[in-house]
Amino acid sequence: MFGLGHWPTGNGRSPWTRQRPFKIPKREVWEAFKHVKANQGAAGVDGQSIAEFEANLSGNLYKLWNRLSSGSYFPPPVRRVRYPEGEWGDATVGRTDGG
Repeated sequence: MFGLGHWPTGNGRSPWTRQRPFKIPKREVWEAFKHVKANQGAAGVDGQSIAEFEANLSGNLYKLWNRLSSGSYFPPPVRRVRYPEGEWGDATVGRTDGG
């Protein structure tokens, strides 16, 4: 998965030997990335583009999966922003870029 079948852990252990608090299949992370790419997803809060992410695709997907499945991924807070919607009232959206 993610282009390589085996990922190093830095300590010589296989990443599959430890229990993780969240059972997130690597395939789901891969499928989510494919959806973001197909929808021409914009850069995230960190400003990293899809092309930049793909430069180290296997490593980046592994890092994301690892953080998600271990419970150490914490997305940035979302700020509510109201936009006028004419006669229909206001629309409220969440923005993570502060803009």
